[in-house]
Amino acid sequence: MAYETPPLPYAYDALEPYYDKLTVEIHHDKHHVAYTTNLNKALTDHPDIAAKPIEEVLGHVNAVPASIRQAVINHGGGHYHHSFFWEIIGPNKGGGPKGPLLNEIVKTFGSFDAFKEQFTKAAIGRFGSGWAWLGLDQAGKLHICDTLNQDSPLSQGHAPILTIDVWEHAYYLKYQNRRADWVAAWWNLVNWGKVAELYDAARK
Repeated sequence: MAYETPPLPYAYDALEPYYDKLTVEIHHDKHHVAYTTNLNKALTDHPDIAAKPIEEVLGHVNAVPASIRQAVINHGGGHYHHSFFWEIIGPNKGGGPKGPLLNEIVKTFGSFDAFKEQFTKAAIGRFGSGWAWLGLDQAGKLHICDTLNQDSPLSQGHAPILTIDVWEHAYYLKYQNRRADWVAAWWNLVNWGKVAELYDAARK
């Protein structure tokens, strides 16, 4: 298999009380693993594509044969997005960014609180399943967007540095239909150190 699901970087219960053990376990071991498995199935006859980093594949998704393109968007996006998601949250995190990232957030959005408000609005307002993102757009500017299902900001030429999963499977066991409560809790998990690393790398 060309792609593998990265192991969860912390214990299943490490994100309590904001993210419950059972949801984390099912989300990673069932949903995430299924995306990776189905991505590999879709690429069975395309070892040349499967040999590439998934970021490269999604960044040039129009180069993928039309017969498997939607499967790669769906399952490749699911594989990459979840791998990214687990990295930018963690136990004993939250708070806010510092240094150059904070400065750029304030410059772009007016204040950190204003950024949180806009990002929260994007996450809650994403109709149906999808994700909300903070990243650098093609001009290298910080940009908030939301994407449908597993469509990737990489396919739009963006460099993501922060995301929240707002598919129902990401939060339904604990929060049921209360997406706003999930988004509010998620801020307590954001690993701003990792986000800052991604921001620094994206600027280079």
